[in-house]
Amino acid sequence: MWVTLGILMLLSVLVIIIYNQLVQSRQLVENGWSDIEVQLKRRADLIPRLVDTVKGYAGHERKLFSEVIEKRNAALAAGDKTDARASAEGALQKPVGRLIALAEDYPELKASGNFLDLQNELSETEDKIEMSRRFYNGAVRALNTKIESIPNNFVAGSFGFKKRDYFDIDDSDYTVPEVNL
Repeated sequence: MWVTLGILMLLSVLVIIIYNQLVQSRQLVENGWSDIEVQLKRRADLIPRLVDTVKGYAGHERKLFSEVIEKRNAALAAGDKTDARASAEGALQKPVGRLIALAEDYPELKASGNFLDLQNELSETEDKIEMSRRFYNGAVRALNTKIESIPNNFVAGSFGFKKRDYFDIDDSDYTVPEVNL
């Protein structure tokens, strides 16, 4: 009887330890996603300011400005579903890259302090998004590994822990944006 009670106590402690590790991993994933959202919001707030600045110098680029704003709004509307948000954010990067590249053809724009500040802020934000995405994907990898590993998978399944999706980019995001002026 004591042996059975000891085994039950040991199993209970093991379940508690595994459960707590899974909760900790889930919290890291949620923290990582929150960091990504903060940076994506920052980028979304910077884009209209950048578009307004560039509009003054390159007013004939209306199609590009419309595309940037359209993609920004789609990214904001994508919600919290990782794959939809990643796809929308990837689609936004292309026209923003073309918008930044416009500076090469407008020396007055390149010399504008406001544009340079916004360009630097956007570049810094893109770097922060990349760092946040790496943190998030690392946390997702750790959580998914725990959920799939024995004996964690028994505890994870019993308590409703689910695998998370990585924040991936589309294959098309690997291409350099085209700038046709």
